[in-house]
Amino acid sequence: MNCTLKSRPYRVFGYGGKQVRDNIHSHDLVNAFAAFIQAPRAGEVYNIGGSRHCNCSMLEAIDLCEQISGRKLNWNYEEANRIGDHIWWISDVQKFKDHYPNWEFEYGLRKIVEEIHSAVAKT
Repeated sequence: MNCTLKSRPYRVFGYGGKQVRDNIHSHDLVNAFAAFIQAPRAGEVYNIGGSRHCNCSMLEAIDLCEQISGRKLNWNYEEANRIGDHIWWISDVQKFKDHYPNWEFEYGLRKIVEEIHSAVAKT
C-alpha cells in the first residue's frame, strides 16, 4: 500500500506472484495473547496467523491495494524467487481455537488493507 500511494516501484519475486501468505491484524493477535494469559496452558505451542480466514497471494494483494486506493501500483516481476521463500503459507490456528473457543478473528483482509491505507494516507 505504501508503494501504491507514494508511487514507488514494487518488485514481486518468483512463483508468478501467486505465493500466498496469511495475514493477521495486531488486534486479533493481541486478543489471542489475552486469551492465553487468562487461561495459560503451560508447554503448549500454537500457530497464530490469519489462517484460511485471511490470506492472499501477491497478485491479490496488489489488486486489493489498487481497488482501495484507486491508484495503480507500479510493479514489476522478477522470475527468481527469494531464497528460502515459500510458495504457500497458511497458519493452522485450529488447536488454538479448540483451546480458546471464545477467541475469534475480528479483522478480515479487506478491513486490514483499508486500515493500512488510512494510516499510510496520513503520512
